[in-house]
Amino acid sequence: MSFYGVVRPALFALPAETAHGVGTSVLSVAQGTPVERLARERLRVDDARLATTAFGQSFPNPVGVAAGFDKNAELPGMLAALGFGHVEVGGVTAERQPGNPKPRMFRLRADRAIVNRMGFNNHGADAVGERLAEIRLPDVPVGLNIGKSKSTPLDDAPADYRYTFERCGDRVDYTVVNVSSPNTPGLRELQHRDALEAILGTLLDAGARPLLVKLSPDLPERAVEEALAVVDDLDLDGVIATNTTTSRPSSLRSPERAERGGLSGKPIEHTSTAFVANVARQTDVPVVGVGGVSDAEGAYAKIRAGASVVQLYTALVYEGPTVARKINRGLLELLDRDGFDHVSEAVGVDL
Repeated sequence: MSFYGVVRPALFALPAETAHGVGTSVLSVAQGTPVERLARERLRVDDARLATTAFGQSFPNPVGVAAGFDKNAELPGMLAALGFGHVEVGGVTAERQPGNPKPRMFRLRADRAIVNRMGFNNHGADAVGERLAEIRLPDVPVGLNIGKSKSTPLDDAPADYRYTFERCGDRVDYTVVNVSSPNTPGLRELQHRDALEAILGTLLDAGARPLLVKLSPDLPERAVEEALAVVDDLDLDGVIATNTTTSRPSSLRSPERAERGGLSGKPIEHTSTAFVANVARQTDVPVVGVGGVSDAEGAYAKIRAGASVVQLYTALVYEGPTVARKINRGLLELLDRDGFDHVSEAVGVDL
């Protein structure tokens, strides 16, 4: 049994958010110490077949950490040392926010899933921007996920997003507009064409490049088409598919399925992969595949569906800190099985 397999029962005895805090505290203590160097030596899979490019960035491997794990840009170096090929920090908002009342994160153990209604809790753009300016960033791409402050009216959203970008964006490698979290009232209305154009146009004017948008899996097809038309019209650099979902598959067994919030993890894997394929068919920009990735087979399915790179979060909870190594090693085996010399050759082959 792995070390994480030994300590996971103790962590799972704690409330989900408390356990997350314990885990991130351990990573924070290890960051910048010989432990980080040791982790890098043991957990990073260095193989030219996995190195890839997307939206102007070079990734040592296609497996990254999704936004939400490192909300305040406190752990990018340690997360990279765990073998991840990129790290997306945030979501960051212009204003410091406590988020929604606790409890607001719930494990669905039988389903290997999480429901959260965090509500963009973060230190705010000023504090995160100062931190990004002071810390040593890793040698993998670091993205910035930005959301709207809860108190900001929807009509003022473009200025709110711009404020966050101007405080934080000059230190990161790419920026993501999050208009798809289900836990900020009204936020998903910003995925519609006029609102999306205003936000993205403002950020482009501010110099946000590469610029990506993160979409909800709950969007109706017409709204997906409109959002992707904006992506093409504004010549954006990529799409992240997808955020968490408010839907509840009938297969869920855990009693926590009744909790309000966004569902992530294994139960949304196939839905999100289908969404990746739908987006990839409709646009030529790179797609970042997110949702239920926990093993090499799931990551490979998203790559074959059109994702240039993938991201995970919930799998860190259930699989532990060696999950990136496991997935990357598995990807190499799958590439060999299918006769691909490089991971980029597998992108979109199932479309």
